[in-house]
Amino acid sequence: MSDTKLTPFYDIHLKASAKIVDFAGYKMPIQYRSIMAEHLCVRGSVGVFDLSHMGEFTVTGNNALEFLQRMTVNDVASLGIYQVQYTAMCYPDGGIVDDLLIYRLPDKYFLVVNAANIGTDFSWLEEHLIDGVTLNNISDDVGLLAIQGPDAQKVLAKLTVCDLDSIAFYHSAQSIVGGHKILFSRTGYTGEDGFELYVEPSICRPMWDKVFEAGQEFKIEPIGLGARDSLRLEMKYALYGNDIDQTTNPIEAGLGWICKVDKGDFIGRDAIARMKVESPKKRLVCFELNDRGIPRHGYNILHNGIIVGKVTSGAHSPSLEKGIGLGYVPSILSKIGSQIEIDIRGKITGAIVVKPPFYKSGSHR
Repeated sequence: MSDTKLTPFYDIHLKASAKIVDFAGYKMPIQYRSIMAEHLCVRGSVGVFDLSHMGEFTVTGNNALEFLQRMTVNDVASLGIYQVQYTAMCYPDGGIVDDLLIYRLPDKYFLVVNAANIGTDFSWLEEHLIDGVTLNNISDDVGLLAIQGPDAQKVLAKLTVCDLDSIAFYHSAQSIVGGHKILFSRTGYTGEDGFELYVEPSICRPMWDKVFEAGQEFKIEPIGLGARDSLRLEMKYALYGNDIDQTTNPIEAGLGWICKVDKGDFIGRDAIARMKVESPKKRLVCFELNDRGIPRHGYNILHNGIIVGKVTSGAHSPSLEKGIGLGYVPSILSKIGSQIEIDIRGKITGAIVVKPPFYKSGSHR
């Protein structure tokens, strides 16, 4: 018997003839039509992702804030009620345990973690738990739909009386959507405007149907993980396991903006503060190919014929119509305009380091 899980939307994916793959312990849709068509659908109108494989934890108790301040690099104390924060957890040496979202809700903190790291993250938090804090893993009790694209608000507006204009980027609300009170936020990993809806499994399928009915006039489509990857890559949004992991420091990855070393002590603070002062020896950069080709994860990055790093993420960009990628290079080569080469299956292809994000016309607000 396989231990692979199914999301509450699995039967819908099969009916839509999705190509299903095993991903992070779940059977997930990688694509329905084609990755390029789905990518351009999100950039041009609106698409819907099943992200129910993601992990969700709740943190409650009188010392919840103290606990999360210790466990994460960003300043949790700065959050207003219903605000959302992008952050990370680190090991003492500065390596990244995971990147995640923290929601400050009226009665709790709500954490959203990467699917492949649910067990690791929960164990790490549990290991450092303090008195006055209760930690719960509610991942199996939450379905997650992401509505993304410049027409996302028009779709959601048909399903709720909530004033969506009042919800800023990285803020959330609890309101009636499609006849059910749910938590949703103006967040996403595409660079477009959009909302993420947290839904009980029992109402996931009717919610899917209502979203698609509301989006019919905007030619809404289901979008697979393939397009989610190319969309996030165009924005230089890091993917755990590729661009960041236990061997990378947030400063090297360009995540210094989420590391609030002045907030007080937290796990990894000393290593992060030291690297901020000393400057990293390597940095994660964006690069575009000068000629045709597709850089892939693991391909060598060269400078003057000498290997200086590896591609961490790479793809053909449907928006830019060229090969793009991320990779760590020596800091001296991280300046915009630096010339590097990518070894694409034995063919050495020139590339140039560019300013992130690759795609600069996103609709997120």
